[in-house]
Amino acid sequence: MAGDSGPERVLVAASFVNRVGNGLFNAASALYFTLVVGLPAVQVGAALTVAGVIGLGAGIPGGHLADRRGARTVMMVALAVQAVSMAALVLVESWTTLTIIATVDQIAAAAGGAAWGALVVRVGGERPARFRAKLRTFVNLGVVLGTVGAGLALAADNRVAYLLLVLGNAASFALCAALLLLLPRYPVLAAPPRRRRRPVVADRPFLAFTALYGAMGLQYPVVSLLLPIWISEHTEAPRWTVAALFAVNSLFCVLTQTRIGSRIETPHDGGRAFRTAGLLFLVSCPMMALAAYTPVWAAAGLVLAAVFVHSLGEVWESSAGFALGFGLAPDHAQGQYQGVLGLGFSAGQALAPAILTTVVLGLGTAGWLLLAVFFAAVGAAGPSLARWGTRTRPQPGAAAEVTG
Repeated sequence: MAGDSGPERVLVAASFVNRVGNGLFNAASALYFTLVVGLPAVQVGAALTVAGVIGLGAGIPGGHLADRRGARTVMMVALAVQAVSMAALVLVESWTTLTIIATVDQIAAAAGGAAWGALVVRVGGERPARFRAKLRTFVNLGVVLGTVGAGLALAADNRVAYLLLVLGNAASFALCAALLLLLPRYPVLAAPPRRRRRPVVADRPFLAFTALYGAMGLQYPVVSLLLPIWISEHTEAPRWTVAALFAVNSLFCVLTQTRIGSRIETPHDGGRAFRTAGLLFLVSCPMMALAAYTPVWAAAGLVLAAVFVHSLGEVWESSAGFALGFGLAPDHAQGQYQGVLGLGFSAGQALAPAILTTVVLGLGTAGWLLLAVFFAAVGAAGPSLARWGTRTRPQPGAAAEVTG
């Protein structure tokens, strides 16, 4: 990270540590709750769903608090709460306890996510696009390393190994919070006079982008959920292909995020990148569907090629999200804007499993083609939305409210 400022290196290191912990736990969480705690899978799913739905509402007030009290402070408090709640999972013995602890964790995660977005803006320096791309590169790398560690624990397959994963994730939250102490105490930015207290609620271009961003977010479970089911039920590809596609997806994002993302700086860049992502998904989804009609020797290669194209689309989509999500938000209200954007994305992720498993899998090949067209249509709105958003930003010195 030569050439980066001290605060940039600190935030990259903190995010990396946090994501290693996430990778440790997320890959084995379902097995921990079912095999070690002994809860039925249905109860685990219900508890996590309740927690996720309640947590959705915490991002906006958490972001507003970050704008008014400082993003670093809010993020550190959220990380401390998550460290405690994650450690408390070793005490879970019932559905009720799991639901309460998971809900506290999700509320803290949503508030901390909005504060993280605001902090990224303050730390980003003169090349924010380059910094955001590098940050996501190390985030992806952290998840990969954490997942490898989880694999080793899963191979051991005993209670102690699972408990170490839980406590390792808790420690990552605590260490991440401690690292943030090395950041400067950025002063709170005052809102311009005669502006709305919460301008995001009246910012129609940003709300429209939030909806599109949540919709485009369906592309993430395509690789993690939809494609593995498709491979196992509809293709002759060997089962190791499922593991290989995860490796290809993660590794490709790590290797290309900075190279591509550092060039996508302005909202106009973001709009074009959003369209490019939609076109790449338009190509990758039919490739995945075609794997069901190829012989075994070709199915594995076709799926891996499809994931390669899809991963490229993911890099363009995430870079577009950074450029538009941060670029359209006023500096003094980054927290609440990131809270709204996080709400839209999380809502899309919550709906994604039901949509993908019922509509796409239910329709088979036609479902894949419909999904491809959907992504292309959502992406096509990017350039016009970027123009709309840029046109309605307040000009320097203007006191008019952003009403869209």
